Parts: sequence; C-alpha cells; structure tokens
Amino acid sequence: MRHRVPTGLARALHRFFQEYLPVQRGMSLHTLRSYRDAFLLLLRYMAQDTQRRIEALELDDFTAESVTRFLRHLETQRQNGIATRNARLAALHTFARFLIASCPERTLNCQRVLCIPFKRGAQRVPIDYLESNEVETLLGGINQKTPAGRRDYTLFVLMFNTGARVQEILNLKVRDVRFDPPSQVRLLGKGNKVRLCPIWSRTAKLVEQLVASISSSNENPADTYLFQNRRGEPLTRFGVRYLLRKHLPKRLADGPSSLKKRLHPHSLRHTTAVFLLKSGVDVATISEWLGHTTLDTTIRYARADMDLKRQALSQVFPEILGAPKGGRLRLDGTEIITWLKHL
Repeated sequence: MRHRVPTGLARALHRFFQEYLPVQRGMSLHTLRSYRDAFLLLLRYMAQDTQRRIEALELDDFTAESVTRFLRHLETQRQNGIATRNARLAALHTFARFLIASCPERTLNCQRVLCIPFKRGAQRVPIDYLESNEVETLLGGINQKTPAGRRDYTLFVLMFNTGARVQEILNLKVRDVRFDPPSQVRLLGKGNKVRLCPIWSRTAKLVEQLVASISSSNENPADTYLFQNRRGEPLTRFGVRYLLRKHLPKRLADGPSSLKKRLHPHSLRHTTAVFLLKSGVDVATISEWLGHTTLDTTIRYARADMDLKRQALSQVFPEILGAPKGGRLRLDGTEIITWLKHL
C-alpha cells in the first residue's frame, strides 16, 4: 500500500504548530490548544464543504471565501457567540501571517483572509455564575462515598476556592500544591505566567486525601497530575464539562434558570469573582488572584451582580433608600447640603 505524500497544507500546519507558535512566537500551551481547536473545526468544515477527505485538503482550499463560510457556519450551525467567532478568526489570521512569511507566493490570498474583520458586539456581562444556595446544591449532590465522587467534589471545591481557569486546574501536579500552612497552589496561567493562590485548610486536606488515593506511574510521584480519569489519564476540559452537567441538579442544568444562565465550567470562575467582590475584596487583589491582565476584565463582574449594585446605591443615596416620612425626600436647603455630601 502506497503512503500518501503530505499535502502543502499538512506541512504548513505542522511547521505552524511545531515551530512557529511555540518557538518563534513563544505562545503558551493554552493558546496552542485554542488554536488547535480552531483548526480542527476548520478542517472538518472544509472537508465537508469540498466533499473531500481532510488529508486531501490543500493550501489552495484556505481562501477568504472558505474562511468566511466557516465563520458563518460557526454562528449559524454551532450557535457560537461573537467572542468565540472572533477567537477562531484570530487563529486563522495568525496562520495567514505565517503563510505570508513562509510562502510569499500566497501573499495576495492570505492578505484577503487578513481583511476579514472581527465582529463588534456589546461586551457580555458575565451573568453565568452560581448563587450561594446553588453552590451548596451542586456540592451537596455529589456522592463522596465513591472514589470518583471524592475526586469530583475535590475538583469543584478547588475551582471555587481558587477561581482558576479549567485548564489551570487540570494542569496541576502534586508538586504544585503546598499542604502545610499557609496552604497554596501554584497555577500556570495565560502567557505562561505563574501565580500563587491561597487555599482553605479544608481544601488542602481534600487534595491531600485525593493524592493519597491516586496511583502514579511516574518515577517521581510529584509529577503526577491531581485530577485523572478512570484510565489514569489527566482529565480534559470536556471531561469537566461532562462532570458539571452530571452533578448539576436538573433544574439548574435544564430548568427555567438555564434560560438566563449558560452554566459551564468557567461559571465556577465567575462565581468566585463575584463572591470575592461581595466579600469586600478590592478589585486589584481580585485581578491578581484570578490572573487577569487588566482591571477592566475584573470590573465586569461588578456590573453583573444586583446585590453589589444595591450596596453601592445604599452608600450613595442612604436617605432615599431609608424611605423618609411622606414617601419622598424633602429637599430644603439643609437637606440638599446633607444629600450632596453623601454623593
């Protein structure tokens, strides 16, 4: 049987992911996986669009027209939002720039791909977080009598405790956890930035019990991943999504509340951010805690929670919220001065 010769597209993608992104651009593993997911979707779509097998696709198939149709497919068929659509397009733009540098003869075609604009949309306030009673319901519904249940319970408690991104939690190894007080975990975030996050003593005990129960095939047990599936392999983001859907009560996963909330693993991170704000932790500390690059990202959570808005309103207009006699505020000269001082 004759082996198929790799196509130009296959060779370009190999150099793109093996050399250009990690070596020349120094992109993090998280970004590499995001770009990988974008191209997996693109290749599957292009194969269906051209009625050819994926391994038969060529660089000539990577055109502005095919990319435009792919983006439309993401929005209409996969129901992706503007942010996801733009993230996929960013990966394709990076690939187009790589092709211009490595294959100058394709400059015109790649420039047309680069001309495909990002969509502008209103910044979505993150409302997909759990209230305190919903957190209790989620954790309380996990059967901790089984090894899988204890793993799942520890996973979600650690995610609530740290507010870490899903992949940051899944990348944790035994050596990344300090069990002695003050207990903490070492997280590797976007851009390969390392940050330390404190954890409750109760969380540290749960993780320590989990470590004692898992088996390690590594010569150095400290290199063992904390969260593994039943085959001893590291859990994936899709696995965490499945576990969340499994343990969420049906009324939260599929009930009327799901019309307002799209609960997913990242919702646990949103939940931690909102709870920290409610507890009075300043925005700068929360931003450092969550590994945000700018304060603007953190401030979004303040817009999401109605309790925080009511608290802010009560600090600005205490007399009005105090319901003065007569049901209205009398603004004579003295009361105007008092009212203005509270602004």
